[in-house]
Amino acid sequence: MYKYKPEKGPNRKRILAVDDAVIILRRITDALDEYYDVVTVSSGARALKYLEREKPDLILLDIRMMPKDGFETLQDIRSMKDRADIPVIMLTGVEDKKYVMEGIKLGICDYILKPFFPDDLLERIQRALEGREGNHT
Repeated sequence: MYKYKPEKGPNRKRILAVDDAVIILRRITDALDEYYDVVTVSSGARALKYLEREKPDLILLDIRMMPKDGFETLQDIRSMKDRADIPVIMLTGVEDKKYVMEGIKLGICDYILKPFFPDDLLERIQRALEGREGNHT
């Protein structure tokens, strides 16, 4: 069982999940919504539109999406004013070292393969968020 007990209420962290597969977005929401405010979008373009208005605490980003894939989306996020520092975890079915290396070059903080285990996802999100907070204190 997952040990983390996050704050409830207005101080809950917000996570943006970006994936073109509705079933994956549902699994992410089911795994996280007890602990985080989860916002889901089904494309890179929708993620960028959301990011124009809002700044989530973390982004879960799929690689294989059309027409704009996860790497193109991440490049756009990294060029956005006041959004480039958002931690990004690649959550993907692509198990290929060159994809991992490309993600690292673009500043991802983790790479999780689908299908994921909910407890593993929660732990890695918590680690990424703690790392971010540690950088600002």
